[in-house]
Amino acid sequence: MSKTLTIAPVSRLEGHAKVTINLDDAGNVADTFVNIVELRGFEKFCQGRPVEEMPRIVTSICGVCPWSHHLAAAKACDGVFGVAPPPAGRKLRELCNSIAYTEEHILHFFFLAGADFVLGPGADYKTRNVIGVAAAAPEIGKKVVHNRHLGSRILNIVSGKSIHPVTAVPGGFSKPLTEHERDMALKMAEEILEFAKWGMAWAKESVFPKYLDAVKTVGVIKTGYMGTVRADGSMDLYDGKIRLMKPDGTYVDFDDAKYADYISEKTLPWSYLKFPYAKSWNEGFDMDLENPKGIYRTNTLARMNVCDKLNTPLAQKEFEAFRQAFGRPCHLTLLYHWARLIELLNNAEYAVQLLKDPEITGKDTRVPVKPRAGRGVGHVEAPRGTLIHDYETDDQGLVTNANLIVGTTHNNAPINMAVKAAAKLLIKGGKYDEALLNTVEMAIRAYDPCFSCATHNLDGRLAVRIDVTRPDGEVVTLAN
Repeated sequence: MSKTLTIAPVSRLEGHAKVTINLDDAGNVADTFVNIVELRGFEKFCQGRPVEEMPRIVTSICGVCPWSHHLAAAKACDGVFGVAPPPAGRKLRELCNSIAYTEEHILHFFFLAGADFVLGPGADYKTRNVIGVAAAAPEIGKKVVHNRHLGSRILNIVSGKSIHPVTAVPGGFSKPLTEHERDMALKMAEEILEFAKWGMAWAKESVFPKYLDAVKTVGVIKTGYMGTVRADGSMDLYDGKIRLMKPDGTYVDFDDAKYADYISEKTLPWSYLKFPYAKSWNEGFDMDLENPKGIYRTNTLARMNVCDKLNTPLAQKEFEAFRQAFGRPCHLTLLYHWARLIELLNNAEYAVQLLKDPEITGKDTRVPVKPRAGRGVGHVEAPRGTLIHDYETDDQGLVTNANLIVGTTHNNAPINMAVKAAAKLLIKGGKYDEALLNTVEMAIRAYDPCFSCATHNLDGRLAVRIDVTRPDGEVVTLAN
């Protein structure tokens, strides 16, 4: 008989999600759904607010990645006011972005995803977490906690707050960095760089080789990709052109203000999360595993695919080895983790470079702004993917419209596809166990999703999925 499996909650990610797996009469996977049923509504309640408040408001979207929203909002405000930050203001923003990246990539790889690799997907769920990892490898646990704490301390030094920052303002950065502060931050950044070098070597030697078979099979889907590049094609996480790549590797670059010419969004009745797709491909939208249409991915693997090179020497060396081993574009979903460690190394290197730049301690960090009617689009590469903030204001500088497309939102369709591909691969004839279901979850965790970041637009409806169950917990009806 047909049967429905439910994985709830999906663990070790930001936000809330569950997976519904429908089995056919033969016990094979007929369909899957990644249900996202939380709602934040930021796009709606920001209307009517002074636009200069947006960089402070949007940091409350997420306590894990507040810097990404903070900087995208500040850049959108720059566009509304028609200003550009002075060099010191821009470089302080970039510094905070890179340090925040090191914090978040350490968090995801070692705290959230690491248990799947260090302990194994079949380990007892009671210990398959960061506490279990620390118990199994206490010296590694100490390194991880210490270096993530160093990132937080640097952000406190540079901006005054590591979480929910207020320092990036329209026109620049609210305070300069003193020489003493720079020296303190540089020492810590150099220590994070050493950790990033160790982490990359350790994972390549002791972690990834054990899971190459899973990497080559679990959740593999063929899609396009999107990320940000400089004029020379190198990856940039703060500014540049958005590059949209088709599954065959061909691509187009465009300004962020023109994003609506290239991507659009759909809504489906079983999720609060929108489904972006590449409308410029003129294919429509389809999540069919054999013939997907309009589907692209963002985040670490996407950035490795779309860029031509990296901007720091150690990370560039790792990037070259990665591309030689896996090609371009690479479609192996679990390699998001490998790409994440390359980015950790890149950001640690870049933070050290910025802190050694004489301009970083310049006193001129912002330019004045005046309220006006306008539109501003600001984007950064958040750890979870391309983050777009789009604001429109009236002549008093009040927000009349706001649109946010978050990295995880871009990945909504691919996450659903990867889960379906993993479930079809692993569940046959009605046979499954906890290890197999956790491996299905691994296809989600690869994307480091932040569902609380990604659920904003009410769209005039409330999407609710109702599961009707018998007293023994068996689902008997699924209704929208």
